[in-house]
Amino acid sequence: MNDMEWMIENPSGGKRVIVTKKLPGERWIRILAQADCRVEICTSNSILTPEEIKGAIGRKCDGVIGQLTEDWSGELFKILKSAGGKVYSNYAVGYNNVDIDAATKQSIPVGNTPGVLTEATAELAVSLTFAAARRIVEADNFMRAGRYEGWLPTLFLGDLLWRKTVGVIGAGRIGAAYARMMIEGHKMNLLYYSPHPNERLEDFVARYGDFLESQGEEPILCKRSTSMNEVFSEADVVSLHPVLNDTTRHMINEASLSLMKENAILVNSSRGALIDEAALVRHCQKHPDFKAALDVYENEPDMKPGLQDLDNVVMVPHIGSATGWARQGMATLAAANLAGILLGYPVWQRQDVSPFLGDHPPKAAPSIVNFTKLDISIYTED
Repeated sequence: MNDMEWMIENPSGGKRVIVTKKLPGERWIRILAQADCRVEICTSNSILTPEEIKGAIGRKCDGVIGQLTEDWSGELFKILKSAGGKVYSNYAVGYNNVDIDAATKQSIPVGNTPGVLTEATAELAVSLTFAAARRIVEADNFMRAGRYEGWLPTLFLGDLLWRKTVGVIGAGRIGAAYARMMIEGHKMNLLYYSPHPNERLEDFVARYGDFLESQGEEPILCKRSTSMNEVFSEADVVSLHPVLNDTTRHMINEASLSLMKENAILVNSSRGALIDEAALVRHCQKHPDFKAALDVYENEPDMKPGLQDLDNVVMVPHIGSATGWARQGMATLAAANLAGILLGYPVWQRQDVSPFLGDHPPKAAPSIVNFTKLDISIYTED
C-alpha cells in the first residue's frame, strides 16, 4: 500500500482491519481499538478498484469496512478469506454492491448500517420534492445570473402539494418516514405500493385522520395499492424507496413514465438503477411540466447525456444520509459489526439499533445480513 494514501490507528492492535474510506467521527475507531484491531484507513477520495482492494487486503486481514461504490464480488471474498478474513461490513444500508452468496460461501458475515439514516434520507427526499415543485434550483440560478428585475405575477410558478396525493413505492423504514413527513407537514393523501402492508403506517394515517376531523378538518386518506401502475397514474408525487434487485431495476421506464400525470414529480433517493435514465431524459425533454428530483444515478458518478441540461430536473450528489449524526452513526454500526464478529458476539438483529449509539452498547454485532445462513446466534439478553 502507498503510505501517502493510508493512515494507521492503534498500530499495536493484534487484529488487522482495513477501511477503504476515512469515516466521520472518532468513536468508530475507538470501537475497533477496544477490539484489539490495528486500523488501516485509506485517505484517498478516489474509488478503490478491485485490484487496489486486493493489494490492501494483502496476506493478513481480519476484516474490512467497505463502501457501496465498490464491487465486492466473489473473487474479493476469496482473497479476504485466504488472508484470514472473518467479516466484511458495508458502510451503507443497502448492499446490492455485495455478492452475499459468495460471502456466505466463504463463511464471511456481511454487515450493514440500518436504522440511523432513516430520517436523514427521508428529509432529503422531502427537500428534493419541494425543490422540484417550487423550482428552487431554477430560481436560484436566475438570481445568481443577475436576471431578477422585480416581482412578476408569473415568475417561476410551481406546484402546490397541499392536500394532493403522494405515492410511495416501497414502504420500509425510509419510505414510511417520508410518507409521514408529507402527510403530517402537508396533509397529503397517501397511495403506496409495497410487497407487504405497513400496518403501523396505515394505523398512523387513520389516527391522524381522526385527529384532523376532531379539529374540523378533512381527514387524510391512505390506500395500499396492489399495482404500481395505479400509483404512477394517480399520484401527484411518486417517491421511490424499494430495494434494488432484478424485479425493480428500471421500474421507471418509458411505459411507467407515460402513465404519470403531465405535471407529476418523480423523486429518487434510493438507488439510481431503479430508473432508466435515458428514458427519463427523453420524457423530461418532451414534457416540460414534468419534474424529477434525483439523489442517485444509474451509473454513478456518470449521468446519461442530456440529464444535466434539463431545467425540470433537480440533482444532488448522493447526499441522502449526509448529516453528521447519521454518517457518524453509520460508522459506529459498521465498526460494531466488525468488532462484534471478531470478538465472537451474537447478532443484535433488532429494528432499534439506538443502544449502539449510547454509552453502554450491547455485546453484539448490530446488523449481519447473512447471519441465518451462517448459523450465528441471536442476542437474547435484556
